[in-house]
Amino acid sequence: MLVQLFENEMLQLGMEPPPNLGGVTSEAINDKYVRGEIRIVTEQARYPLSTIVTMLESGDYNLNPEFQRRHRWDRVKQSRLIESFIMNVPIPPVFLYEVAYSRFEVMDGLQRLTAIADFYRGKFRLTGLDPWHELNGMLYAELPEQVRRGVDRRYLSSIILLRETAKDDSQAQRLKQMVFERINSGGVKLEPQEARNALYNGPLNELCIRLARTSSFCRMWGIPTDEDISNRQAQRTLWEEDVEIFEDEVEADPLIKNVLYQKMQDVELVLRFFAYRQLEAVEQGRLRDFLDEYLRLGNRFPTKVLEQLEELFITTCDLVHAVLGDRALYLLRERKNGGWGWFERPTKVLYDPIMRAFSKLADRRDEVLRHTATIQDQLEIFYKDNASAFAGRSTNQEDIFRRMRLIEDYLKSCIGG
Repeated sequence: MLVQLFENEMLQLGMEPPPNLGGVTSEAINDKYVRGEIRIVTEQARYPLSTIVTMLESGDYNLNPEFQRRHRWDRVKQSRLIESFIMNVPIPPVFLYEVAYSRFEVMDGLQRLTAIADFYRGKFRLTGLDPWHELNGMLYAELPEQVRRGVDRRYLSSIILLRETAKDDSQAQRLKQMVFERINSGGVKLEPQEARNALYNGPLNELCIRLARTSSFCRMWGIPTDEDISNRQAQRTLWEEDVEIFEDEVEADPLIKNVLYQKMQDVELVLRFFAYRQLEAVEQGRLRDFLDEYLRLGNRFPTKVLEQLEELFITTCDLVHAVLGDRALYLLRERKNGGWGWFERPTKVLYDPIMRAFSKLADRRDEVLRHTATIQDQLEIFYKDNASAFAGRSTNQEDIFRRMRLIEDYLKSCIGG
């Protein structure tokens, strides 16, 4: 069952003990406060909406710092933001971090800034408006003059965390992530991987984000690949030469509608593959806690280990996809009304054991490929014989190990050895 770990890959998993607070006096706490050891230095600014496009095109604003979430607003939500400005509804401020003098990262507010800029650029027509339903279908340039002037008079407020907040880059990263977590504690709840991305960014996290765009991995999870997006954009350009179209009708970036991508669940799946290589060393507990700790500690991996993990992940995904195709992670299940049928979406119940089993055969790739037909032909029988082991309710650690053993034994029986 155990996997062969790379040199220096083993982590000492186990929650770090809390700091010893015994003997801390009120005087010491007061001194810490007076010294301003952990204190945010801010200033406020207001930007006329008509200047947002120029502001974003200046190159002084980074819209994609590591802790931003991927969720994207649809055109209705963007339109309603514009409607809020028309009605002068108070809009929450955006949060910026000054990474260098007069250069900023957008910590919170990316969607508001993007919506405003896109509207002024004429990239979408208003849709889904209620109090101002008369404006539905209009571009910015088509708004009645007084309404357009009214929009131009509105401001977007910002709160800027100044450079002097942090003494060094390491402290700056911790403070930015802490602020991001706290300003996102209300409203739309952060998904587990979104929180990890904010709190534990580092080399391993960045590797997981990059590997989540692996073509074979995306195809098995039904996520648009970079090639799909490129082809869609090229086709969209051809259509635009003949007829005026709107982005709502032909979406340039299909990732906008993919839930796995939006919620960073694709990144979590990559992390799971790496973390489950050391699952035997973990005591029974919540999976989220394990992934949190693995990512936090794994960010300290040497460069060589990260390179080895990257190669293993890509090789494994490519091998699974070559043998089992786009539907590699679709499970055969017994229907409630009798008979059997393929579950019409990929599942983690198969992802974890299949990826682990194939990764242990990565160095026998050619041999595995020679037995592709056998592996495919016997798979339906295998799922029927082991239906109880792959039931969705079986999610504790022992169930996970059982599925891993079953898949590994199945592959061995197909290819021998």
